[in-house]
Amino acid sequence: MRAILYEPLPNSKRIKVYIPYDLTAIREQIKAMNSSYWHKDQKLWSVINTPDNRRFLESILGNTFRIEKTTMPKQVEKSELSIEQNDELLALHKTLTLKRYSDSTIRSYKNLLGVFLNAFAHKNSSDITTADIEEYLHHLIASHDISTSYQNQLINAIKAYYEHVLGRERTFYNITRPKRAIELPDILSRDEIAAIIKHPTNLKHRAILTTIYSAGLRISELVNLRVADIHSKEGYIFVKNSKGKKDRHTILAHALLPLLRTYYKEYRPSYWLFEGQTGGKYSVSSIRAIFRKAVAGTNSNPWATVHTLRHSFATHSIENNVNMRHVQIMLGHNSSKTTEIYTKTIAINNKKVSSPLDSF
Repeated sequence: MRAILYEPLPNSKRIKVYIPYDLTAIREQIKAMNSSYWHKDQKLWSVINTPDNRRFLESILGNTFRIEKTTMPKQVEKSELSIEQNDELLALHKTLTLKRYSDSTIRSYKNLLGVFLNAFAHKNSSDITTADIEEYLHHLIASHDISTSYQNQLINAIKAYYEHVLGRERTFYNITRPKRAIELPDILSRDEIAAIIKHPTNLKHRAILTTIYSAGLRISELVNLRVADIHSKEGYIFVKNSKGKKDRHTILAHALLPLLRTYYKEYRPSYWLFEGQTGGKYSVSSIRAIFRKAVAGTNSNPWATVHTLRHSFATHSIENNVNMRHVQIMLGHNSSKTTEIYTKTIAINNKKVSSPLDSF
């Protein structure tokens, strides 16, 4: 069987390649590349999409490969909504706003409900049955290859409309859902974390990344931190109104305090701990850009996101034998089962665990 080099789509950041099992030497050369990554679900390798990397791949593959086009799933059709359908979206917006759903959830549900209503433009929404909904979902899976995440979000948007706006009984929502894939979160090693948070030369940027990791914060929680939320004497950070409208305390690392004090003396934030150049909260997009630059500059896992810092905080805390209940509280999880996923991401090697064979 020949290797396959997949032609990247316009603006694609990575080049994917399939390497047959018997091409061991080629696979080892790809593994040695700085930006290489193994996609275990797709059984593909990928590297950053640059002309140099493309030429290198073609040179090591030689006559053993063929080029195939990368195809994208067909987009879900959506046309202009009627006045009545827009009124239904406004009703959903009003109801979810009164229930204090987050702005991002409201936007997502309105967009997905618009897709759903568009598909049933020929039918009154109050007449749509569970069978109609399941048939529509089956159509999207078969013809558009929608992800399980998209499917679940669409079902949630439909449920929100029928339950909260139309006041239907919950028994109406007995809709078949996909089996949830058990995926482990990406984790950065301690060395990668150290390199990433030290990479920015800008003091504010370094303080932002260090604060996120050291306290296990979400990116939205970081931008909403106030100066008053840093309790240096008591040794905790107060996180107000986080996901699920919950307040919580998380750890204020001893090593973070000197950095925050130096940052405060230089920037003098007035209300928000991290302010933009013109005042107000620091932007989420700017933090993501800071993180991507640090990842690229340190040759760390290219698939890591800002949220990977939170995952890594949880995993490293468990590796440090922090009580699981404490980790749950610091992360703000309702259920311990959510926190327990990190027990599956801890590093397993012969330096930390001994095999029964070693006791023979």
